[in-house]
Amino acid sequence: MFTHIMIGSNDLERSKAFYDATFVALGGQPGEVDARGRLIYSHSGGRLMITTPIDGNPATFANGGTIGIAAASREYVQAWHDAGEAHGGKSIETPPSERPNGAFVAYLRDPDGNKLTVRSQPTK
Repeated sequence: MFTHIMIGSNDLERSKAFYDATFVALGGQPGEVDARGRLIYSHSGGRLMITTPIDGNPATFANGGTIGIAAASREYVQAWHDAGEAHGGKSIETPPSERPNGAFVAYLRDPDGNKLTVRSQPTK
């Protein structure tokens, strides 16, 4: 259904350090900067793009919005969470943990305040 998700940042270098670290922790690749200066992370046909707002106003996070990312295992979820905290992210909600359905889930806010979650498939 979606081709991409675009979020704003007020500091693309800081965002690149955070997202490179977290996506590498998930087994992905560092992002690329396109001709328009946007950061692009691609995986399995989906793209997460990060940019400074086109209208020139400061980037703000979506109140109530969450970006969900799939991970291959609970070890990848934990590695993502650890890399995010080490690169300016803030742990939120609960510590990385198993849900009643067997999925292992972690939450972070990126350095600009965007809410992210990573989860592995249920083990049950």
